Amino acid sequence: MDPSKSSNSSAPEWADEKSSISRAAPPPYEPNLVGYPQSVQGYPQSVQGYPPQPQGYAPQYGGFGQPQYPTDQQYPGQPGTVTIQPTVYVTQDPLANPVNDYLCYSIFTTLCCCLPLGIAALIYSILTRDANHRGDQIVAEKSSRLARTLNHVALGIGIGFIILVIVLTVVVPSVAFH
Repeated sequence: MDPSKSSNSSAPEWADEKSSISRAAPPPYEPNLVGYPQSVQGYPQSVQGYPPQPQGYAPQYGGFGQPQYPTDQQYPGQPGTVTIQPTVYVTQDPLANPVNDYLCYSIFTTLCCCLPLGIAALIYSILTRDANHRGDQIVAEKSSRLARTLNHVALGIGIGFIILVIVLTVVVPSVAFH
């Protein structure tokens, strides 16, 4: 690429092609076009409602063969005033005597004993804690019972695995040398 030529300059063979193209000037502005509503003080005129129907058509109804009600009267069966009732939110307070969630026990069994059962126990411990904060006694008791059961099983598996490792590392080598 030649640095003396600018990247914006066109090739010499195109120069005469571009100059031969003539552009027509845009049409002049016409403020009052035919078929458009006239604007008043810079604001367009708004057209409300449906356009008039041509003669010879049957009158249209409200839809599905129902008559259209006049707009200046109330619908039949409607009260004169509408009463809006306030929204009532029912919340429960946290439990006065919360159920034990076994969260520390679940963390211990997750880290030290049996990871899969410890994670399941941890999830149910968190569900117990959430149910305690919501004030849901039944869900809290069920989740707490399941978390405790999972923790006991995980602890039993962990203790059994530790005993198995001790037996295999101490007893098996001593039997193999005799």
